[in-house]
Formats: sequence, structure tokens, C-alpha cells
Amino acid sequence: MARWQPDAPGRLAAAALDLFEERGYENTTVIEIAERAGLTKSTFFRHFPDKREVLFGGGTVTGLLAEGIASAPPASGPLDAVADALDALGRTFFTADRREFSRRRQAVLNAHAELRERDALKRTDLTAAAIEALDRRGVPSPTARVAAQLGMLVWEIAYDRWLDPGNGEDFGPLARQALAEVRAVLGS
Repeated sequence: MARWQPDAPGRLAAAALDLFEERGYENTTVIEIAERAGLTKSTFFRHFPDKREVLFGGGTVTGLLAEGIASAPPASGPLDAVADALDALGRTFFTADRREFSRRRQAVLNAHAELRERDALKRTDLTAAAIEALDRRGVPSPTARVAAQLGMLVWEIAYDRWLDPGNGEDFGPLARQALAEVRAVLGS
């Protein structure tokens, strides 16, 4: 077994996704995932606390979202700061080379209640991270909550469109389009 090759988390996620598709989530073990990735069980647990987490990036997206909000221009309003963070996620995480993996991942999530539950919890964590990041920017708490929750709605709309096989557009522009639609509804 190879002791070191780059991108262990990515290899583990790819192996898990393949196995979940082949055998089902319930019928796949951490040891099988690690073996398929050419790694050890201890390497798996260095990167992920359990097999559910392997499909959720280990907190990467949460960190990128918070960093994106923090690095938005100082004059940006709360929703614009969230939109800047979504743009950054599109450039660094929701890239064209990850689209097919993400489609397959979403199909596995949709097929397993335990994974859908984890997905819902992760979205709650993302919203909380966005609220905290906006709070650190000095946004009043009620406004930060509304902007973060609207930002997650924008995220969900953009993500669903990004996964659509008939849509080849990048995530960032899809998020900006969804934000414009949300703002139009709010203005009406």
C-alpha cells in the first residue's frame, strides 16, 4: 500500500463515491473506502470523522465561505459580501472539473436519508458560518441572519442549476443570477 500520494481527501472521496454507487452507502465500510483509495483506515480518520463526512469536504466549503465573506470589499453590503463569497467558491471549489463528481454525489445523497440529514446539517453549519463572518464585518445580528439565510437560498438555487446536465454555466454567474432573482422578489 502506498504510504504517500497527493490529495488523500480527494482520493478517499472518489473511492467512497464509487463504492456508495456500487454497493450502497449502508453496505460500504471505512476500511473498504481506504483500501479502494490505496490508503489506510488511520489515514481515513485523519481526514474525516466518519464515512458520512467523506462526501462533505471535511469543512473545506465552510472555511472558504467564511474567508470569502471576510475578504469582500469593505464597502460591500451584507448580501453582496455573501455573493462575493459564492463567487470565490465557484472559482475554487465548484469548478468545471468537479461538476460530474458533484452530480454523482448528489444522486448518492438523494438516495440515502442519513446522507440527506447530514447535508441539511451542513447547510445549517454554512449558514452559521456566514452569520459569524458577517458579524465579524460589523453587520448587525438580525441583518447578518437574514443575509446569510438568503445567501444559502441563493447557493441552493445556483447549485441546483450548476448540477443540471443541460446547463454548462459556471457556478459564480449562476449564483449572481439567483441573487438578482431573490432581490427582485424582495423588491416586489
